[in-house]
Amino acid sequence: MTSPSSPAPVRPERTRVPGRPGRAVVIGGGMAGMLAAQVLTRHADEVTVVERGELPDGPHPRRELPQARHVHVLYSGGARAIEELIPGITEDWITAGARRIPLPTGLVSYTAQGWLRRWPVEMQYMIACTRDLLDWVVRRRVLGHPRIRLLERHELTGLLGTRHGVTGVRVRTSEGVVRHLDADLVVDASGARSRARAWLKEIGVVGVDEETVDSGLVYASRFYRAPAGTENFPLVNVQSVPREPVPGQTATIVPVEDRRWQVTLSGTRGGEPTRDPELFEVFARGVRHPVVAELLSRTTALPGDIAVSRSTVNGRRFFERAPHWPERFLAIGDSVATYNPLYGQGMSVAAQGVAAMDRELTRAGRLSAPGLARRVQRAVAEPVSIAWQMATSQDILYPGAKGRRPPRSTALVGAYADRVTEAATGRMSVTQAFFDVITLSEPATRWLNPDVVVATLRGPGRPRLTAPPLTAKEWETVGPGPGERA
Repeated sequence: MTSPSSPAPVRPERTRVPGRPGRAVVIGGGMAGMLAAQVLTRHADEVTVVERGELPDGPHPRRELPQARHVHVLYSGGARAIEELIPGITEDWITAGARRIPLPTGLVSYTAQGWLRRWPVEMQYMIACTRDLLDWVVRRRVLGHPRIRLLERHELTGLLGTRHGVTGVRVRTSEGVVRHLDADLVVDASGARSRARAWLKEIGVVGVDEETVDSGLVYASRFYRAPAGTENFPLVNVQSVPREPVPGQTATIVPVEDRRWQVTLSGTRGGEPTRDPELFEVFARGVRHPVVAELLSRTTALPGDIAVSRSTVNGRRFFERAPHWPERFLAIGDSVATYNPLYGQGMSVAAQGVAAMDRELTRAGRLSAPGLARRVQRAVAEPVSIAWQMATSQDILYPGAKGRRPPRSTALVGAYADRVTEAATGRMSVTQAFFDVITLSEPATRWLNPDVVVATLRGPGRPRLTAPPLTAKEWETVGPGPGERA
């Protein structure tokens, strides 16, 4: 793996694979699009990625992904899925500067039910780095494949075909030239702003329902210089309590590459952070516990504006429920569903959706197999449904939240999830089950295992922690606070 400043590898000449005819088009060059393109090289001899913007040649910001300036973590469930799709990618991330943080050992988290204990065993893990680095490492690997070509500055304007089947796409270059690209399979990975419903309507496919849940969350993020010696410092976060009738406010520190802390604050309606640098640490000190502010007071903010985002709505398109679905077209990733970034689920769900697509393509044997697109869309919906319920059942509880209230059964599930989280603060076996589900490594039914149910009903067992579980050495490493300096 070359360093982040190295030039992108030279692409070899494209070759055809005898006995595996087929052309695939992927709409979108983000994480989901790159993963889809990688998978499709196993099933097609030509894969074209259509990207509206221009992809950077290093770990740099993309104009099409402004939310990348906020904290992103990749949970182990998603990391394992990506590793299966691109073997060796985890080591590539770490070589480029990312950290593999063990859970719960490398986590200091104040949940709605209390502090989690840092048990001295790895139950799950997360990959921590900036989104720019995470995407770039994947992009370098994928675009080096000889059967993938990238069309940058090309905007998709519509689908070719009929309601019975898609035969390609219509794109427009930045110079206004319209091109038709034939395809045996079209994959929409264009993200939250996907116009798939409109594209489908133009060819006669209707009945795709859409739903949103908006907590009114606003994010504000900036970088700080990590103190010397904190290379193994834990991720620190203070969560809100959705069931309290007050705005939900959070504060998070994620250690990232180049000896930096990426710090994100969030607040729902009536309690939003601002881009005023004078108020950034003030806000952090006002959340449920001031530990993040106390840590920030021991270092300095790096130059640069505070990034603020308001696009945090949970949105889902129920493609799998459409009464009719065309052959040879499917949607994945944020084109299907987006979630409040607070829960860190988007990339993992996208990766699991691509893995499901790979399995269905393998079973089908060819891109244009009858019924394949419908089967893939339903398979993609499975991980989406789990993440959707976890996110929306919490977000709808905040004051002023907009969206359909969940049924009573969902409220009961939420109440049980609260009990699991409470028990996880002091009972190791429940902590294991908690992280298995939260990291999307196992289905939510893991919490219904009889042993987990019994342990959950018994409660935490150990007394609640009354302070952040940072060690004395960790406090010593970050240095004294302003009031402690001689």
